[in-house]
Amino acid sequence: MRAHAPGGPRLSTTRLHTCWVRTVHVAHGRLAGMAAWVGIALYLLDLSLKLIALGVVPRNRRPSSGMAWLLLILALPIFGWVIFLVLGRTKLGRRRFEQQAEVNAIVAERTANVPTLEAGFPGPAYVQSVATLNRNLGAQPAMPGNRVDLFSVYRESVAAMTAEIDKATTWVHVEFYITAWDDVTGPFYEALVRAVERGVTVRLLFDHLGSRGIPGYKEFTARLDTTGIEWHPMLPIAPFKRRPDLRNHRKILVIDGVVAFAGSLNLIEPGYNKPKNHELGREWVELVARVEGPVVSALNLLFATDWYSETEIKLTEEIGTAPPPAGEIEGQVIPSGPGFATENNLRAFTTLLYSAQHRLSITSPYFVPDESLLYAITTAAQRGVEVELFVSEAGDQFMVYHAQRSYYEALLRAGVRIYMYPAPAILHSKFFSVDDDVAVIGSSNMDMRSFGLNYEVSLMVLGPEVVAEVRKVENTYRAMAKELLLEDWLGRSRGSAYWDNVMRLTAALQ
Repeated sequence: MRAHAPGGPRLSTTRLHTCWVRTVHVAHGRLAGMAAWVGIALYLLDLSLKLIALGVVPRNRRPSSGMAWLLLILALPIFGWVIFLVLGRTKLGRRRFEQQAEVNAIVAERTANVPTLEAGFPGPAYVQSVATLNRNLGAQPAMPGNRVDLFSVYRESVAAMTAEIDKATTWVHVEFYITAWDDVTGPFYEALVRAVERGVTVRLLFDHLGSRGIPGYKEFTARLDTTGIEWHPMLPIAPFKRRPDLRNHRKILVIDGVVAFAGSLNLIEPGYNKPKNHELGREWVELVARVEGPVVSALNLLFATDWYSETEIKLTEEIGTAPPPAGEIEGQVIPSGPGFATENNLRAFTTLLYSAQHRLSITSPYFVPDESLLYAITTAAQRGVEVELFVSEAGDQFMVYHAQRSYYEALLRAGVRIYMYPAPAILHSKFFSVDDDVAVIGSSNMDMRSFGLNYEVSLMVLGPEVVAEVRKVENTYRAMAKELLLEDWLGRSRGSAYWDNVMRLTAALQ
């Protein structure tokens, strides 16, 4: 007689094995079925994301940018869509558009009887069309009666601004992409504090992302809180509200509505408070314009617009009448940025480049043009205009540095002469001149970021006298720089050329 375990008969080893095998087969079959369904679902998701991208991504986007985004999404659909949803939107929202439209309407009303360009302007005919374009897009007319002084030495620029602040009697408006309170800018901020102490209203704007990456940012803002300066960060980081890399890149200082400064300089010491830059001996090279006359009111209006956007406070008293004439130069401010429906600076720059007849000189630290700008430059060279481009030999931003290098061959083959400002310095000046008639100075690079993603300010000044002063700066750069020749460029390493081409694609992801 067999013994049985309590609770029922014992299963034999054979039967246990058979049951286990059946269970495994059933489980395997179910898993295989689930895997098939998962595979089908992933395939359909992949296909859907790609098909949706074809209809969504190119909308209101330049072809090069649309193709770059589509390439990313077609290669990596889920990852590409996540990046697109975070970085693919270039608008700041309805409220900022409404505020910009409101300001433009005020300007249009106040300047309705002001001609776009001074009657009898002695310059070439194309200047009238450029001034009209700028006014239609940015609302600002060209205004005569200005004086312009250029500062190409970094510390002299800061010293000149500091001296004007010490003369302030009513208000001071300060707006910079990057700022810090350090050994070089300390006298500037101390002058602001002295102004507050004597009853002057001081307002300060700085870009949130641009400034918070500088060492000592928390200590800087804490120090500001003790000064009486009214300060606000521009475009505070809000990842779920807007694209995080839409920035305010303007550099403006206005004192009492009488004197203003604009250019490429950020309000920080020339090594950007970075130990690595100091070890390398790397300093930024800038160009700043000091202006007096009616154009000061246009620069102040940009500050007031940005103050309104960040605080909801209108500076109605501070944007009154323009100051009296102070010189003989005609000037026009070109505002641009994501708050405008059009790329104001790109349209103005392209029109001016096509208008050049004899000479075109461009200085841009980050030169990543779109198709229209590249064609304007190379076409100018091919029709006999002497075209030169000043860039840095060294780069401070890997992606942009390699992206801009990808354009050198096309430029050189077209006849553009490229001059490389010697390392370790970073040539950060942003300006260009057309023949002996026009110069444009400001914060705008000739790259797709400055055209579509950044708030910028450019000052167009007219006449041979001011262009001659710009030429002096260009001559200084040329004397220091090394010219890049086509045969030398074609001999660069394959690895370098590879990165140039890859980064060119990333530059179009806008």
